[in-house]
Amino acid sequence: MTDELVFRTARELAAAIRSRELTARQVLQAHLDQIERFNPAVNAIVSLDADRALDAADEADRQLVEGREIGALHGLPMAHKDTHLTGGLLTTFGSPVHAEFVPEADELIIERLHDAGVVTTGKTNVPEFAAGSQTFNPLFGATGNAYDPTRSAGGSSGGAAVALACGFQPLADGSDMGGSLRNPAAWNNVVGLRPSPGRVPTYPTSAGWATMGVQGPMARTVADAALMLSVIAGPDPRSPIALQTPGAAFDIDLEHDLTGLKLAWSPDLGGQFTVESEILDVLTAAVTAFEETGAVIEAATPDMTGADEVFRTLRAWQFQLTHATLMRQHGDQVKASLADNIAQGQVLSGPDVGRAEVLHTALFHRVRDFFETFDALLMPVTQVSPFPIEQEYPTEIAGVEQPDYLAWMRSAYLISATGSPALSVPAGFTAGGLPVGLQIVGPHHADLLVLQLGHAFERATGHGRRRPDLG
Repeated sequence: MTDELVFRTARELAAAIRSRELTARQVLQAHLDQIERFNPAVNAIVSLDADRALDAADEADRQLVEGREIGALHGLPMAHKDTHLTGGLLTTFGSPVHAEFVPEADELIIERLHDAGVVTTGKTNVPEFAAGSQTFNPLFGATGNAYDPTRSAGGSSGGAAVALACGFQPLADGSDMGGSLRNPAAWNNVVGLRPSPGRVPTYPTSAGWATMGVQGPMARTVADAALMLSVIAGPDPRSPIALQTPGAAFDIDLEHDLTGLKLAWSPDLGGQFTVESEILDVLTAAVTAFEETGAVIEAATPDMTGADEVFRTLRAWQFQLTHATLMRQHGDQVKASLADNIAQGQVLSGPDVGRAEVLHTALFHRVRDFFETFDALLMPVTQVSPFPIEQEYPTEIAGVEQPDYLAWMRSAYLISATGSPALSVPAGFTAGGLPVGLQIVGPHHADLLVLQLGHAFERATGHGRRRPDLG
């Protein structure tokens, strides 16, 4: 029963608990058994606290027996990204600096998940301070890909994606600055949504007005991602950029008539990056599924001039803002690639940041104009297949040198610079059996549309139903 139960959708499990077909303890125990059996091979879950989780599951069952009001995710087990503050639970950020840090309170996204009834099991592994799309750190080691543990899981929400793919939990929280929700989702055959900035408000944060980094949902189906978004989205007075649409707007039937929708297909954003041929082979065939739903596909690319400079400048500025004290006090304990990025932020001038903001605004308007013609943009999530787990990042793609640990993820981070919502949805597999994700990018604040498109693609193709061989 365990194997069948742990791969049920979040909606199915929540309904079974609510109807008392299953108890929260039964659901939790099945997932704990799955973690015990298979987590050692992939290292997705860290800081597991089974006793805390079992107590929370028992309380969830008591609430049902007593007829108390419950939330939409009542009784669902979930480990949280190890960069999200979780009250009373070790939260390390993957860094020796915080090896013993236990927050006193939840940050906003965890607060909302707990209010919805989630049972916390532990943490999902991350790269140090969520920097980079390869999940490894000196505290817990590396996380292996669900479909080949000798390969990278992606990152920075790598542990979250692998936990979903392996049946350790039905939903996962994550964050995304340069692709951290989308890249690991693509590489582990699950769904990851980078919402519009402000859709999922963040608190606490030292940069409340920043828009490059966001938090969002991951799941095994688009409908489950929408369910989780309905819980974590919505206004909050503690965030100055929080969007006012209530989260409940996303807890709806995602069926949508695509007839006549005009979708742009761009394999490389007009030569902005290089993609492995096996990725393009999979995606070129996959996108034709939209034609069967009545949509029209046309080759087209928005003008992405300045997007690279925008992302790199504002990212470096935000890293310096967030981690300057860390570098002064613990610089010898920070990995070199992160230290270099913080150093880049330290030498930025006011005019440098100002120029990036001007370019950022111009980019927004060009992309806005593009979406006057097209309803959505289809493109690769990643430029390469999962690489060996020992490698920090690819140094070349199809013979083209990649100068640093960011360059190989242009397919994701250039979209971050636009402010558009973007969804990674399973799109097929390479000849070697490694997952490939399709990126669906929508107009400004069109989060619901990208979910509807992803749902239609998922229903038409079924790629997300293929599970890893866990042995």
